[in-house]
Amino acid sequence: MANFISIFRIFVAFLAIYMLFIPTTWAYIIAFILTVLAFILDGVDGYVARKLNEASQLGSVLDIMGDRIVEASYWIIFAVLGWLNPIFPIICVTRAFTTDSLRSVALAQGYTAFGETSMQTSKIGKFICASKFMRISYAVAKVVAFVLIIAANIPGLEIYPIASIMNNIAITFAWIAIIFCVVRGIPVVVESKKLFGKNNV
Repeated sequence: MANFISIFRIFVAFLAIYMLFIPTTWAYIIAFILTVLAFILDGVDGYVARKLNEASQLGSVLDIMGDRIVEASYWIIFAVLGWLNPIFPIICVTRAFTTDSLRSVALAQGYTAFGETSMQTSKIGKFICASKFMRISYAVAKVVAFVLIIAANIPGLEIYPIASIMNNIAITFAWIAIIFCVVRGIPVVVESKKLFGKNNV
């Protein structure tokens, strides 16, 4: 069930993104709702995995895969639509390829991204990558940025001052989110050196 939710939320996000190419108020409202749902499901899959004792390496991989696909898709589409500077998806995709490439090596050696067998061994690395504070803060920044970007661009709303206010708040949170994105990737890179010992080079 948890793995199904991880995959299902990708399609929820894709449907939301599709709706953004239909320039009507209702399409954008649906996109807004589906985007919120996609991020709610991000927390639900982990909860279900713990509740039903379904935690596994596959589940961890699917969870991270879903995160990457959903997040990168929104950054890219927002840039394509001209709502964000292309530097946002570039940073996001670069960080994703870097950390996930290193984590694939770690997985082959029995490590996971999070949990008891995490590749992060230092206290600061565990805090930055896996602590509830960092993960929730990053998630909140993304959700606020993404939903406000969509809301600020609802057709017909642009004539009202609220649209400009929402857009400014959204851009601020977009920067916060992308900074979190980079910062949370640093420990993965720094601590990856143990994966490439003499026998692994």
